[in-house]
Amino acid sequence: MANSLKDRLIEQITLDGPLPVDAYMAACLLDPVDGYYTKHVALGAEGDFLTAPLISQMFGEMIGVWVAQTWQALGSPAAFRLVEIGGGNGTLTSDILRVVARVPGLPEAAKVTLVEPSQRLRALQADKVPSATFLPSIDQVPEDLPVILIANELLDCLPARQFVRTETGWFERRIGLQDGALAFGLVPAGEDFAPPFEAAIGDLVEISPAQTRLAENLALLLKQATGAALLIDYGRDQPEPGDTLQALYRHQKHDPLEAPGQHDLTVWADFPSVAAVAARTGAKVSPIVTQRNFLQQLGIDARHAALMQRNPDHAEKLQRQYDRLMAPDQMGTLFKVLGLAFPPAVNLFALEAAAPDL
Repeated sequence: MANSLKDRLIEQITLDGPLPVDAYMAACLLDPVDGYYTKHVALGAEGDFLTAPLISQMFGEMIGVWVAQTWQALGSPAAFRLVEIGGGNGTLTSDILRVVARVPGLPEAAKVTLVEPSQRLRALQADKVPSATFLPSIDQVPEDLPVILIANELLDCLPARQFVRTETGWFERRIGLQDGALAFGLVPAGEDFAPPFEAAIGDLVEISPAQTRLAENLALLLKQATGAALLIDYGRDQPEPGDTLQALYRHQKHDPLEAPGQHDLTVWADFPSVAAVAARTGAKVSPIVTQRNFLQQLGIDARHAALMQRNPDHAEKLQRQYDRLMAPDQMGTLFKVLGLAFPPAVNLFALEAAAPDL
């Protein structure tokens, strides 16, 4: 019988020493045999977590409005790549396409590309978006056409390293062994570590090379191809300490070391670092705004009112969905939105443009 991922990680740590948190996360999520996204990913009410597109069609419709307005802001190119990275089961892109179908010229111009390394999720996406072309990584998106790109709840699954300031200096949090079981511990931080901001003794600071690398790759893609990108996730809008590593299974939080590969592991998106890296490439960077404010600017209140009027028998359900997306104690303020664009003259949040009639 093959060893479990947990057994293999224990063996690796025994041979090579404690693992940085980002390496542990990467193994749990992406191991080619037993990784969460390889074998166990489960979306929806019966799965491990719900994303905004699965909560309500209103979310995807508003992102469709943004795509239409951004296409117009780019000069309505006759051909462009509509890209989603990490598109879950395909619901978001499907909802976007339903909205943009109402904009003359846009459906014919859109070349739908879904960036998805998980074969399990690709199968779900292909069922909902049969016109899509699939790529395994953002690096493989061609630069021959303008790009309009969406990444919803992608940054949070990109691993982070964790560092703790103690009275004797900075230490890195790693996963080692205690009595043969996985356990967190501290090792002295390497010389390459530079605190990103002033921290107090006892503070834990997260740094995600994977998130900033994605930001750089996105900005470079936009610089070469022209276009805009929209990043939506739960996370920080200012530099601050805090341990945000969590494991989710059936909508409940668990010990991140409990079941490697079987639970979804996430960390908060570090929007300030992502924005700073993208800006250094020359891309235009929007303010970091809350999901609540962003969706309101796009017209979700009017859409919600129209759906309530058309479907009075479902008013209670529609209100629950709206509140889940918008309420400050739910997703409304925890989730943030960041836009990137090149050329910088592009109005990222071109909300004065005519929105499609939903």
